[in-house]
Amino acid sequence: METALSKEQRREKVIEVLNKARGMELHAITQYMNQHYALDSMDYGELARDMKLIAIDEMRHAEQFAERIKELGGEPTTELADVVTKGQDVRVIFPFDAGLEDNTIDIYNQFLEVCREMGDNITVKLFEAIIEEEQTHYNHFDNVGTHIANLGDVYLSKIAGTSASTGPSTKGFVLQP
Repeated sequence: METALSKEQRREKVIEVLNKARGMELHAITQYMNQHYALDSMDYGELARDMKLIAIDEMRHAEQFAERIKELGGEPTTELADVVTKGQDVRVIFPFDAGLEDNTIDIYNQFLEVCREMGDNITVKLFEAIIEEEQTHYNHFDNVGTHIANLGDVYLSKIAGTSASTGPSTKGFVLQP
C-alpha cells in the first residue's frame, strides 16, 4: 500500500516542476533575444520586434514562476533548461521556435497535472494562463514559418528594412496595447 504524501512533500513536487518550467523560460528568453539580435542584424525589423516582445512575455512567465516558487518557500532556479542555438538562418528560426513552443505546451500540460495531483489549484491556474500565452507564441512562429516556407524571398523582402522598434510598449507580445 502506498502512503499518502505529506503536505511538504506535495509542495516540494510543485516547486520542482515550477523550477523546471522556470529553467525552460530562462532558455526561451535567451534563445529569443539571441534571435532578436540576429533578425535585427539581418534587417528584418518587424520579425526582430515581435521576437523581442515574445522574449518579454517569457521574462514575465519566468518571474511568475519565481514568485510562485517563493510563495511556496522554494528557491527559484537561475539555470537555463537547454543550450541556446546560435547562428540560425531566418528560414530556420521560426519552425525551430514553433517546435520549442509546442514542446513547452506539452510539458506544461504535464506539469499542470502534477500540480493538480498535488492539490495546488493556484499553480494549476498559473500554468493554464501561461499555456494560453505559449499557444499564441506557437501560432505566431508557425504562421511566420509557413509564410517563409510558402512565399520565401517575396515574404522576406516585404519585411526587410522594417522597424525593429517596440516603441514605448514593454508588455510583450501577448499583452500589447
